[in-house]
Amino acid sequence: MGSRFEFSRSDKVRKALMREVSDIIRKEVKDPRMTDAVVSITDVELSKDLRYAKLFVSVFGSPELQEEIMAILEEWTPQVRYEVGRRIRLHHTPEIAFELDNSLERGVRITQLLDQISRGEV
Repeated sequence: MGSRFEFSRSDKVRKALMREVSDIIRKEVKDPRMTDAVVSITDVELSKDLRYAKLFVSVFGSPELQEEIMAILEEWTPQVRYEVGRRIRLHHTPEIAFELDNSLERGVRITQLLDQISRGEV
């Protein structure tokens, strides 16, 4: 019975982090380089004790833009964590780490390659 509760709590915290960090990035991160960037939190990995959260970030754009956005997020990590602590009531606000998620781009590239193969271009 206890493990079901832990899964439920962990899942609720994961979803809350995705929602709140997305909102914080959109509304609180004040950097002119972020104005036209399309940034999404695609997933969150939580440690079992909920003290560490790895947030996977998708950035639509060139590799240079992705690198720049990740640097901005790294710079803003303490403020994002502080705001998470204000918005989500937890015993400990998790340490936050952002990681670039290229899975959407890889998926698009694979689809393009499969289309080229089906047309006999490769």
